[in-house]
Amino acid sequence: MSDYKELRKRYTKNQLLESDALENPIEMFQRWMVDAINDNNLEPNAMLLTTVDADHRPHARTVLLKEVVDDQFIFYTNYTSNKGKQIAQNPNVTLVFMWLQSQRQIIINGVAAKISAERSTAYFQSRPRGSQIGAWTSPQSSIIKDRTELTARKEEIIQSNKHKEKLDRPDFWGGYGVVPSSIEFWQGRDDRLHDRLRYRKNEDLATWEIIRLAP
Repeated sequence: MSDYKELRKRYTKNQLLESDALENPIEMFQRWMVDAINDNNLEPNAMLLTTVDADHRPHARTVLLKEVVDDQFIFYTNYTSNKGKQIAQNPNVTLVFMWLQSQRQIIINGVAAKISAERSTAYFQSRPRGSQIGAWTSPQSSIIKDRTELTARKEEIIQSNKHKEKLDRPDFWGGYGVVPSSIEFWQGRDDRLHDRLRYRKNEDLATWEIIRLAP
């Protein structure tokens, strides 16, 4: 099948009016996240992260949101990966949550920065041991010969850390916090007349303006 014109879905589950909007978009996000979990969306904390490389070309991949702390959206990754290098060059990023079961989407524009080493270490050592080993094993985004290169490296990591209860955090791995400048909430509606409310920071950088966008 190569003709997808007839693949259509009616969005009739909910609405998003100004009267539904909370004053703080972070609290609004948390409310929608609870709804997304309760609606049994698959991996509700999965988000598309977009970055820009040195040649101004966009790149996108899915990562997992792990915390929202101090109005920062926090995820973890390898600092030497493509996304880590791109954030170092240009910290402006976009996060996109798409919850199909809820017929909702959230788009966050903001600036990413490394979080503290202490927080990164605490999270790293709270992960399952296999995930800790995986972080040490993978030279993320690098070209490798084949799968056996990874499995051999994994076995080396296992053996060299077999007497450790928790692995040390690699200095090339840790968290980023994204501080938002705008957050758009999208609710699917019938006849493609969707609801879109965007929060954007006022000049005082402490309060938010809410605007409605045409679908």
